[in-house]
Amino acid sequence: MKIRHLFPDIGNDGEVIAYFGDARLVKTLDCKYELRGGSSTDRASAQEWISMFMHEAVLVVPGRGESTMPRK
Repeated sequence: MKIRHLFPDIGNDGEVIAYFGDARLVKTLDCKYELRGGSSTDRASAQEWISMFMHEAVLVVPGRGESTMPRK
């Protein structure tokens, strides 16, 4: 029996860094940052916050696999 069947909450979701309304900024286990959920307003405020306080982060949109913010 595998451990993940005993504890279904443990997964590859990563660590939630911050919430912006309904949007979540998540650091995945492979050290990528994803912005999940939220309205366009929530996502815009998250991207503004990221540009000011986490400017070294490269944001990945789940499902697309591409960066939404340029890497320096």
